[in-house]
Amino acid sequence: MAEPAALRFSKMHGAGNDFVVLDLRDGRPAPDAALAAQLADRHTGVGCDQILTIEAPHDAASVASYRIWNSDGSAAGQCGNGARCVAAWLVRDGAADPDAFQMESPAGVHQVRRTPAGFAVAMGVPRWSPAQIPLAGFDGEQPAYSVEVDGAPVTFGVVSMGNPHAVVQVVEVASAPVLQLGPALQASAAFPDSVNVGFAQVISRQRIALRVFERGVGETLACGSGACAAAVVLMRAGLVERSVSVALPGGTLQIDWPHDGAEVVMSGPATFVFEGAWTP
Repeated sequence: MAEPAALRFSKMHGAGNDFVVLDLRDGRPAPDAALAAQLADRHTGVGCDQILTIEAPHDAASVASYRIWNSDGSAAGQCGNGARCVAAWLVRDGAADPDAFQMESPAGVHQVRRTPAGFAVAMGVPRWSPAQIPLAGFDGEQPAYSVEVDGAPVTFGVVSMGNPHAVVQVVEVASAPVLQLGPALQASAAFPDSVNVGFAQVISRQRIALRVFERGVGETLACGSGACAAAVVLMRAGLVERSVSVALPGGTLQIDWPHDGAEVVMSGPATFVFEGAWTP
């Protein structure tokens, strides 16, 4: 019997948020939940927060499309750090113009440009209505929402960046109850599709500190869409400027949102770690 073909991969990270990148442009199937869990395991696999599959584009103007798979095998709608890693991978592969190009994610089409620090990706226009998150139990859009979690009220902002985010403002991220409140909010009936939970501290009008408990993953060193979500929630509340740096445990991202109707632009690094082959 022939041995199974090895699956080539690239290990990458964006500000510490790490990925296994698979080139599936030849039409091979995406990893199922079992393979995703094997690849993501940090003791017996490659180790990653999420798996990125690079696939053929749907739009002729795009160089490629990509999908995102959490370490538990579930699909994700968006990943900002992953978007920059896909961009860097496509440039290294020769598939994309080194300076500017278009690619697609499950959340839509993204314009990409190279910057001195890495890549800037247009992440789309934020969506605010409860139905778009989705957030249950609220008919209309509000500046902030409150639900009861473990017998106590929790107040947060919500936004969709192609995936759902709840943003909890805290006095100090270092002592924020990330590992307790993160999974509790995810399990709340208010979030029927679960949610990414960000804990944001305003350091100044130009800088935010952030920790994120991601849906299907847990706390990560960085979350690009989470940085966008925290920034726009705080911008809309008038607490920070329209251009802010977001300090995450794994590094710093730059978020720009010129006005409410504009796309959010996220800038930051994308790093290659190593290449390998996985044999099932």
